Amino acid sequence: MRKPGLKRVYETPLAEDGTRILVDRLWPRGLTKAKARVDLWLKAIAPSTELRQWFGHDPDRWAEFQSRYRAELEANPDAVAELIAALRRGPATLVYGARDETRNDAVVLADWLATSGDS
Repeated sequence: MRKPGLKRVYETPLAEDGTRILVDRLWPRGLTKAKARVDLWLKAIAPSTELRQWFGHDPDRWAEFQSRYRAELEANPDAVAELIAALRRGPATLVYGARDETRNDAVVLADWLATSGDS
């Protein structure tokens, strides 16, 4: 399995993105499905609504968010298996809607995949 790329869903889709996998629970605001060019939307891999709302993209909560989201991933083997299966099919990019490109669920997910032993 190759390491997936990371990209804001609002950026222009490129052929080298491979399979574009949206890893957010909510569809990105103001973006049509055609423009987003999302191949797979894995809502179940996203942080829970409660965790997402608690975090609220507050930098002071980033470390705790990472810990809590990793725990949710560990407790969600079906969603993780679906994502890993998609990543094994070829090049892929995890796409997300957050403005902060360094502190968001896709960053945590990519890091977790790289360190979980499934990659």
